[in-house]
Amino acid sequence: MRTGILKTHSATISAITRVLDVLAVLASGVLAYYLRFGWKWGGKLPPVDYAALVLIGGLLAALLFPMFGVYHSWRARGLFAPAARAFAAWFLVFSALLALLVLAKQGTDFSRLWMAAWAGLGALFLMGVRLCVFTVLRAMRRRGYNRRDVAVVGTGPAARDLIRQVDENPWAGYRIAAVFGKRNGDWPNDPPPRPLEELPRFMESSTADEVWVAIPLEESARLREILKALRGTTANVRYVPDLFGLYLLNHGVSDVLGRPMIDLSTSPMEGPNRLLKAIEDRVLAGLILLLVSPLMVLIAIGVKLSSPGPVLFRQRRLGWDGRPFEVWKFRTMKMHEEPDGQVTQARRKDPRVTSFGAFLRRTSLDELPQFFNVLKGDMSIVGPRPHALEHNEEFKRLVDGYMLRNKVKPGITGWAQVNGWRGEIDGEEKIHKRLEHDLYYIEHWSLAFDIKIILLTLRRGFVHRNAY
Repeated sequence: MRTGILKTHSATISAITRVLDVLAVLASGVLAYYLRFGWKWGGKLPPVDYAALVLIGGLLAALLFPMFGVYHSWRARGLFAPAARAFAAWFLVFSALLALLVLAKQGTDFSRLWMAAWAGLGALFLMGVRLCVFTVLRAMRRRGYNRRDVAVVGTGPAARDLIRQVDENPWAGYRIAAVFGKRNGDWPNDPPPRPLEELPRFMESSTADEVWVAIPLEESARLREILKALRGTTANVRYVPDLFGLYLLNHGVSDVLGRPMIDLSTSPMEGPNRLLKAIEDRVLAGLILLLVSPLMVLIAIGVKLSSPGPVLFRQRRLGWDGRPFEVWKFRTMKMHEEPDGQVTQARRKDPRVTSFGAFLRRTSLDELPQFFNVLKGDMSIVGPRPHALEHNEEFKRLVDGYMLRNKVKPGITGWAQVNGWRGEIDGEEKIHKRLEHDLYYIEHWSLAFDIKIILLTLRRGFVHRNAY
């Protein structure tokens, strides 16, 4: 049957993808060796120690990739998602490989250029495999192969949004077979809702693969009745609670003490994600500090000569999970005192800012000491910008959901900053826009998203009209 070919062979497709991943790791290691040491027709194979390390890398990929969800179904996600997941998993596998070399005291026995080339080529090969496989699968689904028929229960905003997304994304391979519920005034003409009483008979006579229950919260008591009507079907039944209008963050389902719980507001930095983010921050912060340390010495001298006072400015700000920490920056203002409980934001042409400090603020060079905050574990390279404690108290009273931005560590740069929302906050619109971008970052966090923000920060530069 045309629509069932991929469904029948889904296990085979998964196995093929796993084999291609291992081959990609092996091929990238061998290619990196020849790029580093040269290759001639009829030349020798890589030596035993290099070949053994490449084989260990392939074995680690085969063992660890499934643990990080590399082979989960990405049917209804964008093409970028599987490539990013493969990249993050390879980053962890390669880190484990380096750790094994250090423990075996063999880290200096291998070419560093070869290791770097293998890491880069491996990431490219793995992402290429994932993109090719999923491009082919989704092209086939667009043509009707592996289509899944869905019955939707509900006629509220969540049900309408589901139907709209299915219509706009034919590559996902879903088709709305029927809708059950009461027609309301703004329901479109197609598909017409059917009475809920017809659901059991429809499931018996149709080939629907899934049932999506999307009923409003006020009708959730009817869920037991709906499940009773579906007790005779073998189709997948999924509950899509109609939570429109609520401020949600990383909503999903968790298992706590054996009980399923719907997440309304949770941090993405749990388990492997927390480890991955910590490795990313420490490695990049260490490399950046090594590169900019001579510049930081010159800036420290300039700050000291610009006006009397310490080189560093220290201020308590709100961090991860609402825990305060001390942020470090190069001092850009003359020494002054403010009343207790008051922190005045820097304004354009602020008389407190020194001439050298104005240059540092325009170029964001005053932020460089915050890489030490990253090494210390108080901050991340990418995340919502931290605000002073006094400003947090003010903003959380003005904007609902403001404190959700503290579900992750604050960052030196962030999604709001690369989109132009930085500098003085002198109105509620700016608070809302920053919060909107910060929550989008938290909701969609991935290692690839962090790298994208870092590259955008470098491309768009550190100078901005709102930096003063």
